[in-house]
Amino acid sequence: MVGAARERPAIEAVWRIESPALIAGLTRIVRDVGMAEDLAQDALVIALEQWPESGVPDNPGAWLMATAKHRAIDLLRRNTRLQQKQEQMAGELELQGDSIEAQLEVSTEEQVGDDLLCLIFMCCHPVLSAQAQVALTLRLLGSLKTEEIARAFLVPEATVAQRIVRAKRTLAEAKVPFALPDVDELGERLSSVLEVLYLIFNEGYTASTGEDWIRADLCQEALRLGRILAELMPQEPEVHGLVALMEIQASRLKARVGAEGEPILLPDQDRARWDRLLIARGLAALERAERLGGALGPYTLQAAIAACHARASEPQDTDWVRIAALYEALAQLSPSPVVELNRAVALASAFGPAAGLEALDPLLDEPSLQAYHLLPSVRGDLFARLGRFAETQEEFQRAISLASNERERAMLLGRAAACAWEAGRTAS
Repeated sequence: MVGAARERPAIEAVWRIESPALIAGLTRIVRDVGMAEDLAQDALVIALEQWPESGVPDNPGAWLMATAKHRAIDLLRRNTRLQQKQEQMAGELELQGDSIEAQLEVSTEEQVGDDLLCLIFMCCHPVLSAQAQVALTLRLLGSLKTEEIARAFLVPEATVAQRIVRAKRTLAEAKVPFALPDVDELGERLSSVLEVLYLIFNEGYTASTGEDWIRADLCQEALRLGRILAELMPQEPEVHGLVALMEIQASRLKARVGAEGEPILLPDQDRARWDRLLIARGLAALERAERLGGALGPYTLQAAIAACHARASEPQDTDWVRIAALYEALAQLSPSPVVELNRAVALASAFGPAAGLEALDPLLDEPSLQAYHLLPSVRGDLFARLGRFAETQEEFQRAISLASNERERAMLLGRAAACAWEAGRTAS
């Protein structure tokens, strides 16, 4: 028992590394992602029983695949209710099982890569809701346990479990093929994959609810999956653009919170705490995206904006004019109220708070921003810079009422108090 306990962390580390490729390869064989995960889990259980005695094998991924394939053969043999197609599949698997080591010897990294790509696109298939795509991606590709996903998104574990079960059922009922999208739909499908990864990253970068402002584990998971995707699709500039964006943003994580977990906004961050290695990796990924040619996509444009901040050793060194121009390009390519809000911030920094407020005026009646706390928060900042403290207080109070993250609400309360003090000092 002591040996088993000692080996368990190593086995779990191997599982986290190997399980995405294992599940992907099994899905290719059995054509059912739910069955593939069950087979992979069965292989893990056997590993937990045997490896503490025998030790972790030299090629644990191959061991797990061989074990899962033999398990698949056994299951298909025993299930008398299987259709003829499945019986045929069992025969094919048995032939593979007779020379399983030879099969694994000839398996190539290219095949593993193709399987992983197919699994990524399957997890992010449009027949699934955004929430289901995120949950399934983190489960099958991120190797996160159900309770880990639930904890990260502050939802009940049962809710996450239901999402994953329903997602697998939906994929099976829709007969979603385990294959890459056709060329004519690859662009749209890839956009969905990138959107899911960035959604995971953003929830970690600025948590929408709860007491913690950031959840670094989610950021790291999205970044890890993004790097894998970049290796699998090296000729897709937007994949590198997204990786660049996440690398540069992740470089600020340690500087974004204080000793007590309180948020620290970009202008107030200690830039010495920024991770220079992540910045270098992000700038390299951005250069790669730009070198691939063509018009810059939305993630590459956002990465270029992040790069402007990363290159500035001090806040006053930031090239806000370039950032404003990049936001203008982003607004034309992917128009949205949030992009316009960010563009207004850039205009205010480049040309003064009055320019920013003028850009914000058209957003005041935008329905999608009525419950978005950052709109009144930004307006409050700009009014404060103009010395219009009564309007500052009004905007900050509205932002406080809309903020759902406890850390962010506390920060807004502090800023409102500081503006009230400044207003009193100015009046006296």
